[in-house]
Amino acid sequence: MDSSPPDVDIDALVEVTAEVFAVNGRLLREGDWLSAHAGLTSARWQVAGLLLDGPSTVARLARERGLRRQAVQQTVDRLRAEGVVTTRPNPQDQRSPLVELTPGGRQALDDLRPLEQRWLEHLAGDIPSEDLHVALSVLRRLRENLDVRPVLDGGTARDVRAAGDARTTADGRTAADGRTAVDGRTAADGRTAAEPGAGQQTS
Repeated sequence: MDSSPPDVDIDALVEVTAEVFAVNGRLLREGDWLSAHAGLTSARWQVAGLLLDGPSTVARLARERGLRRQAVQQTVDRLRAEGVVTTRPNPQDQRSPLVELTPGGRQALDDLRPLEQRWLEHLAGDIPSEDLHVALSVLRRLRENLDVRPVLDGGTARDVRAAGDARTTADGRTAADGRTAVDGRTAADGRTAAEPGAGQQTS
């Protein structure tokens, strides 16, 4: 039996997540090209950009970007080696240093802003502002749901897997189109979110 609420359009949500994966891959590719002007990559640009508002810890940066702590630590290590960020003791937790931009790192991000502005204007194209705000609202709600009810939580993962098993047909494909929420496959290329280029970033 499908335990999903009756008003949830699962097929639409599958398409939304597929588009998010597809857009994310393209944003990372374009971001690599753009940030190369400042000697960065998309991954390093994302982490460094979060520090414009002030110092942070690796754990907090990882939570903000929804990435593994180890991956963010590797990115921070590279940024520090390149002189983009530095670290200093955290008075609230000596085990978790504070990461902050160096003057050179802040200048590199400042130098990217004109290019970023032109890129965003081109990206927006003729999309109405109202549509952008609706998309932002939906993505934020999905993010909040993932933070509150992460599928990797033991009980939730079992529930999702059981529901997915109940919806499969004889050949093992889902009732919709062969993709399941558990394996994270995208419509674009069938790669999972755990594979490079499909939701994960390289540093």
